[in-house]
Amino acid sequence: MQRLARERVPLTVCPLSNVKLGVFETMHEHNLAALLDAGLVATVNSDDPAYFGGYLNDNFIAAFDALPQLGARHAYQLAAHSFEASFVPAAQKQVWRDALDAAFA
Repeated sequence: MQRLARERVPLTVCPLSNVKLGVFETMHEHNLAALLDAGLVATVNSDDPAYFGGYLNDNFIAAFDALPQLGARHAYQLAAHSFEASFVPAAQKQVWRDALDAAFA
């Protein structure tokens, strides 16, 4: 985990499929908050929505509904991480990050 954090390796986390595949028995046990708190570049994603039961927003809602430790700071981190992990030019990433910072100011 230290190497992943140090090298800023993005992790695509799909909470609904993690539960469906038995990685976690319930969403309440998911480690998304712990990943973020450990400094990992975790992002929330969907994994075959038709099979695993949800698109991107469904994964966000399920995680935030089930994990009371997730708050505004975590939502900010997830958005910022998604920009960081994207394959767009650095200038566009900065535009998005500036807009995010303004929204959370």
